[in-house]
Amino acid sequence: MIYLGPAGIPTITKGDTLQGIKDVKKLGLNAMELEFVRGIYLKKEEAVEIGRVAKDLRVKLSIHASYFINLCNPEKVKASEKRILDSCEIGHYLGAKYIVFHPGFYGKLSAEQNYELVKKSCVELRKEIDKNKFDVVLGLETTGKKSQFGTLDEILKICKEVKGCAPIIDFAHIFARQGGKIDYSEILDKVRKFKELHTHFSGIEFTEKGEKKHIPISSNQPDFKELAKELINRGFGTKKRDIRIISESPVLEQDSLEMKKILNKLTKS
Repeated sequence: MIYLGPAGIPTITKGDTLQGIKDVKKLGLNAMELEFVRGIYLKKEEAVEIGRVAKDLRVKLSIHASYFINLCNPEKVKASEKRILDSCEIGHYLGAKYIVFHPGFYGKLSAEQNYELVKKSCVELRKEIDKNKFDVVLGLETTGKKSQFGTLDEILKICKEVKGCAPIIDFAHIFARQGGKIDYSEILDKVRKFKELHTHFSGIEFTEKGEKKHIPISSNQPDFKELAKELINRGFGTKKRDIRIISESPVLEQDSLEMKKILNKLTKS
């Protein structure tokens, strides 16, 4: 299956997260990422009910954890780990498989030191997740700024060495980080061992330092149609492989619907 939906409550929603999930379903979409980027706004009881409704409606949920995470800074590691773990707990009650986060910023440490810090935190987080029996996956996102830890290769190395971690492929971030260049085939080759992929897509403005801001996919920066062709050619959307594509465009569900339209057109052609 190809699962499509917005990062956050749809713009048309007049209400809360629960109504947002119902609206996602009404729109013909089937995924939604809850934005805990500035704090967790749900209690356990609310999460259980929202998760039940999402499951009944067959809407796949995920969580984007706090923006205030930096596993590369020894002084901020403990607080960062707690923010991630708190999202894991609520994610478990929601039935949200992926807990997405940006690992951190390079700072003054070497590449090797940064890597070891992120890996160590992931190991510690997995111990706590498993101890508490939270049914979630740590989702390390590819990042858009050159100052951030989070190239695809860095993240794949973590995922290879720490069980229970998965790469979150943000195609716009990769495009921005690489100065407006992207090779979808190369990316998908690198993640071919993962039966299911969780991804983000939007247009993006960027500078020589990388990501500046997300913009609608009509910008063709990067081009979604080329990604759609590659996905169809590789069997995504069949029983063979699943992919979730979360719209981080400022027009959220509108661009999710546009992606669906492009995919449907290519499938029928």
